Amino acid sequence: MDLDQAREFLRAHHRAVMVTHHPSGRLQTSPVLVTVDDAGRAVVSTRETARKVRNLAGDPRVSLCVMTDRFFGQWVQVDGEAEIVRLPEAMDLLVDYYRSVSGEHSDWDDYRAAMQRERRVVVRIPITRAGPDRHG
Repeated sequence: MDLDQAREFLRAHHRAVMVTHHPSGRLQTSPVLVTVDDAGRAVVSTRETARKVRNLAGDPRVSLCVMTDRFFGQWVQVDGEAEIVRLPEAMDLLVDYYRSVSGEHSDWDDYRAAMQRERRVVVRIPITRAGPDRHG
């Protein structure tokens, strides 16, 4: 699949399962919401204390299986190596992420305070591969 086609799919469909590599070698999965930033990277918001963040800090390889709200039907897998952006640098990125996924917030000050309380980070993934290339 063409990387730009995958990016367009992620702009329209935000439900995904993130796959990271646990230090034990096993795979760890997490449901997430994903979007695409202006540089074409997949972007996820999560808590700094989440297992997926600890996994990515040790091994940045990551895959996302992104699906429609219907679950069955079209889907895309994207792969890359994650970058973790922590607060305070992440705050403007978290605002952009929210706007992309949900639109305008009713109280941006409250949102920013919640991001601080929850110790939110942004995971950015330059997309290096996308599929499927064929459907069985």
